[in-house]
Amino acid sequence: MPDVRVREATPEDADAIADVHAAAVRELGGSDYDDRQVLAWLANVHPERYPIDEADAGIRVVVAERGDRLAGFGWLDCDPSGRDESTAEIVAVFVRPDAVREGIGRAILERLERLARDAGLEAIVLVASKHAIDFYRRQGYEDDETVELEMTDDVSLAGLRMRKRLSPS
Repeated sequence: MPDVRVREATPEDADAIADVHAAAVRELGGSDYDDRQVLAWLANVHPERYPIDEADAGIRVVVAERGDRLAGFGWLDCDPSGRDESTAEIVAVFVRPDAVREGIGRAILERLERLARDAGLEAIVLVASKHAIDFYRRQGYEDDETVELEMTDDVSLAGLRMRKRLSPS
């Protein structure tokens, strides 16, 4: 994948990140969730949502570029509330629908895992949407528990909490 570059996100990336996120939810989420769930999920997708300037708070957002186009993004929280101090949380990994199964998601995930290891963390947790469960399993994540993610007061999405122990660098 020599034509894909993963880098730290900048504030200028926010609109493109939201576009990738929305496209992935619309095209990939629709196969596993009903229209009402997809619309509720999309209501949470907007450029102001991504904490690009919060690296000091332990949050890292990265983007993957292919040529001059953003192909995906990832969001890591190295200090999530409610977790033990040795565990990071992947909040999101999304890839543009026309770029799936080309190693972009794996490249983003590997960067997030490296950032967590560099921060001295020992494990990563995440909640996978139904569509992404097999992807994370192939990357070494293990099933933990089924969860419901509330999108709105009356709409939730089924997901799977997963975990991976990080090997030392």
